Amino acid sequence: MPRAAITVNELRRFAVARSLVRPTTLRRALARMGFVQADPIRAPARAQDLILRHRVQGYRAGDLDRNYISLGIEEDTFVNYGFVTRELQALMHPRPDVRVPAEGIGAWSAAERKKAELLLKFVESRGEVHPREVENISRVRNYWGGSSRASTQMLDALHYRGLVRVARRENGIRIYRRHRHEPAPLNQAERHARIDALVDVVVNIYAPLPASSLPFYIRRLRYAVPQWRNEIPAALQRARERLAHACVEGVDWYWPVDEDPRRAVAPEKVHLLAPFDPVVHDRTRFELLWGWTYRFEAYTPERKRKLGYYALPLLWRDCVIGWANLAVKQGLLVADFGYVRRPNDRGFKRELEAELSRMQLFLPNVKR
Repeated sequence: MPRAAITVNELRRFAVARSLVRPTTLRRALARMGFVQADPIRAPARAQDLILRHRVQGYRAGDLDRNYISLGIEEDTFVNYGFVTRELQALMHPRPDVRVPAEGIGAWSAAERKKAELLLKFVESRGEVHPREVENISRVRNYWGGSSRASTQMLDALHYRGLVRVARRENGIRIYRRHRHEPAPLNQAERHARIDALVDVVVNIYAPLPASSLPFYIRRLRYAVPQWRNEIPAALQRARERLAHACVEGVDWYWPVDEDPRRAVAPEKVHLLAPFDPVVHDRTRFELLWGWTYRFEAYTPERKRKLGYYALPLLWRDCVIGWANLAVKQGLLVADFGYVRRPNDRGFKRELEAELSRMQLFLPNVKR
């Protein structure tokens, strides 16, 4: 007999269940994801911490920074900037001498290459370098020309290219040291294998993806591998051919081939999600699965905000039913909620209280 068609309800449960799996250790959670997006805003904590707290048993804000060296992870650009496993980073490097994505990934000029060489020698001579040291030497001696801001931008460019790495953070500031990657693969088969592996990481994090979102995410790999950006369209076509997919209410959806959306069971819990959590990251998918529009409004003028500065999507079971803005005031956690639809059952109230209690344990500066 033919298999029954997949429903939107099954896709919704699948999207939640495959991402919010049973919490594990920090090392295993990072290995499972490969990449965690970073954001510096703390409202009430940074995105990477808010993302990991649902996936790591007993996670507290700042644990990623505190364990950065022992975990053997790296800060780097994937589809966005964040934390990557070294296995994932190795697939992306070495990159060519191009500017960081925010500056358009254009090639360096001859003058910029000369400055980069001088700066790289300086980093190597010092072992580890704080950006302030670069600024001070540029300001005092005009060591490689230009302003101190231009010099720290070049340090960012060296990091993006993979010639330096973030060794650790000091009061939130990145401390750099020299780094060298293995040579790039020379033949087409090896390049295709690397790009396809990167695509698989993207799909693993953000699936199930509607047809319009799959190319959006895969094309963002031009930031991960600018040296192979012309090969990404072919990688997209290969992905469409190898991934599992189904048409649900007129929309094609894609996910890893060894997974079955019909078997998904959503957790009976409330989750306050980061705006960049994989469950809600794709705004197109969000509207298809939950039927309303969520927007990240931290950079929206206050008078134009509808949800709030850093509204956290409020997930109950497999439905995003509203949002919350959290703040710590005089050591107390203050929560302001908004709802698209508010459940009246006792189970929701109990689980919401449990999630707020977990948030209090997660935040180090909250009285308990």
